Amino acid sequence: MVALVYGTEEGTGTDAVPALPVTPVEIELKLRAPAGALDEIRQSSVIRQFARNKGVIRRLEATYFDTPDHQLFKAGLSLRVRREGRRYIQTVKRVASSGSLHRNEWEVPVAGMALDLAALPIAEIGGPLDGMAEAGLIPVFVTRVRRHILMLDQQDTQIEVALDEGDIVFGPHCLPLCEVELELKQGKVASLYQVGLGLMDVVPLCLETQTKSARGYALAQGNTPGAVKAASSNLDRSDTVDEGITKLLSSCHEQIIANLSAALDGREPEGIHQLRVALRRLRVALHFLCHHLKSPVLEGLDAEARLFGQALGPARNWDVFIGSTLSGIEEANIPHIDMSALRVACKFSHDQAYHNARNVLAASRTNRFLLSFGLIIEQKSWRNDISSEELKILTEPLGLFATRVLDRIEHQVRKRGRGFRHLHPDERHKVRLGLKKLRYATEFFLPLYSRRASTTKYLKRLSQLQELLGEANDIKTTYELLAALEHDTLSPQANRAMGAVIGWQGHLQTVAMKRLNSRWLAYKRTLPFWSPR
Repeated sequence: MVALVYGTEEGTGTDAVPALPVTPVEIELKLRAPAGALDEIRQSSVIRQFARNKGVIRRLEATYFDTPDHQLFKAGLSLRVRREGRRYIQTVKRVASSGSLHRNEWEVPVAGMALDLAALPIAEIGGPLDGMAEAGLIPVFVTRVRRHILMLDQQDTQIEVALDEGDIVFGPHCLPLCEVELELKQGKVASLYQVGLGLMDVVPLCLETQTKSARGYALAQGNTPGAVKAASSNLDRSDTVDEGITKLLSSCHEQIIANLSAALDGREPEGIHQLRVALRRLRVALHFLCHHLKSPVLEGLDAEARLFGQALGPARNWDVFIGSTLSGIEEANIPHIDMSALRVACKFSHDQAYHNARNVLAASRTNRFLLSFGLIIEQKSWRNDISSEELKILTEPLGLFATRVLDRIEHQVRKRGRGFRHLHPDERHKVRLGLKKLRYATEFFLPLYSRRASTTKYLKRLSQLQELLGEANDIKTTYELLAALEHDTLSPQANRAMGAVIGWQGHLQTVAMKRLNSRWLAYKRTLPFWSPR
């Protein structure tokens, strides 16, 4: 049930939703629903209690246009003409920044399904539409949707709920869609997450991160969703700690959301990898925040992020082994060793790991975590469950806080690395984890510091040491993966290849130890760029 109190119903007729002022910014949350689940949502208390009326049902047919080489798509724009009953609306939308609910939108009425670019504010939209002619644009794909529109009212909040069921069509190819769109017409973004969480009590919804246009282009081009690397945290020396927390968590949330489609698709290993990177970045941020702020809300986020990341681990491990470890050994051209049989033997375990990962991505718990995370950011919930002394920390300059955080993590790394040459592998693994925290933390706070030669030198040596320790961890993971295979069922060729892998990695481990020791010494001698001493 949504924790919102909406106003009194204004009627139960089927009047069309009143026209609202057109805005260049659309704020929308999309949720993917199981086929046939929209009736349950219509009858839910969330809708029945708070809807203005019974809403209106429309048949929508839209044609998306682009140049033959898809210049608009490449520029992050979509252009469509949609028939809504007797009305025709021409719309241009700009792709939202990774993970954001906000995107630019320009809508104008037109006479029919033909393009009328002159009716658009081309100067405001900018290139590449500027200077284009209708003759250079062709239909790319079509969407046909049955849409039930309802308006939810709350004191100072209005949310348009669109229950969409239909198809995206490209030639003979057809992609069914069933989804809920929550568009904020007035009020705070937090209310979108609250309504979304309430609807999840009704049916198992999933966060939909791809627009209809993105799915249409994927159908037309046959491409896969791309993975997204972390962007800058955009922290500023003028920020307070409270403002910094908002930016840090938003950066992590956006990267997680931006990689869901690629991870779910699974054809490119980078999707799962970047999703796990995003979850690790979040956990590092929560680690140092929870050290200074005893916030149950942030601690709860950390627990969910940990479970989520762990569930994706096996898929990533098999990707690394098959795509990197085996490929690297094959490039060495070891005589009389054929890795193809071992690749085949690993395929079932790899596919099973991805099957489990997709189940986790579709799970209600995961999607509740994603929506709850967004709600926490919008409501700045960490302010409400910390002590009065900790509240003072939120008003501190972010630069002072960053120095304390980095000093503490760096001190822990150096402490764990004492006697590095003689450390047990498990102890070196703890050093690796500490270095990973330090690297992500430095990347978070890097915008607060000037880029000098000392900064570049420190980051390079930190990265080199972490990379080499990561290779040692990959070797340990390889042994675990190979041990999990059913050895009795393997062919002689696969068993021979397995032995070659173990022998080859044993050799690499011996060579790497010498490099590890020298890189640790180089790192130890490098002064931290944030507080030279």
